Amino acid sequence: MLRVAVPNKGSLAEEAARLLRDAGYRQRRDIRELTLVDADNDVEFFYLRPRDIAVYVGEGTLDVGLTGRDLLQDSGAHATELLALGFGAARLHFAAPPGDVAEVSDLRGRRVATSYAGVVEGHLRRIGVAASVVRLDGAVESAVRLGVADAIADLVSTGTTLRAAGLAVVGDPILESEAVLVIRDGAAEPAGLSVFERRLQGVLVARAYVMMDYDIRTEQLEEAVALTPGIESPTISPLHREGWVAVRAMVPRNSAQRVMDALWLLGARGTLMSDVLACRL
Repeated sequence: MLRVAVPNKGSLAEEAARLLRDAGYRQRRDIRELTLVDADNDVEFFYLRPRDIAVYVGEGTLDVGLTGRDLLQDSGAHATELLALGFGAARLHFAAPPGDVAEVSDLRGRRVATSYAGVVEGHLRRIGVAASVVRLDGAVESAVRLGVADAIADLVSTGTTLRAAGLAVVGDPILESEAVLVIRDGAAEPAGLSVFERRLQGVLVARAYVMMDYDIRTEQLEEAVALTPGIESPTISPLHREGWVAVRAMVPRNSAQRVMDALWLLGARGTLMSDVLACRL
């Protein structure tokens, strides 16, 4: 039975549970549950603190885990990223009061507060900036105001929280993070992992595409197919109406509306767009 570590709380946990349900796996209904056995799919889930997941996987206690890339790299665990999961995106950035620290080299000799001490210390060493790292657990935005640090290093998605604390981003991102599937370094592939990974990939691809159906005159078919080439090739079926065909193809979700506009100008009619729940490609 494949043993999988899953975040037990927070937005990462919610998105992970949604991904796993879409992939056909049972998930807990009560957040107080710490384990769940999905006997039909031969998987056992363990609900853990996101920060601890890479450690359990790296020690071989559990086979694979879903956690953040930031937490994986900060843990120092013997675990490696197997698959990016497409949610929980954020950037680890330095931030300081505007005008006080203009660039990262200005952090030399200063105090930097962070919950990601391992990642930040490693980054500072690589760029040759000698700064003192203050380890904090949880929100670090108040560290400068409270006199604990001169700057911080924290995850940034929109920047709203930083601005509210009177801070501004300094320099390029330290790390681009998102949710990832991790496995122990050098471990043999555990039984059931290939099916588990394939299911997750199927959901991720499905989320990135929509299915598009439309009718088009045969004279415009080649131009239409150029707009909707699909994954392998579009499905084309003759219609009862002479000179017309029906086309079905997967289209990238982020460009689907533009494709519909272009198809309309070509003369396509009866265009429908629908979600793809899962796929195998």
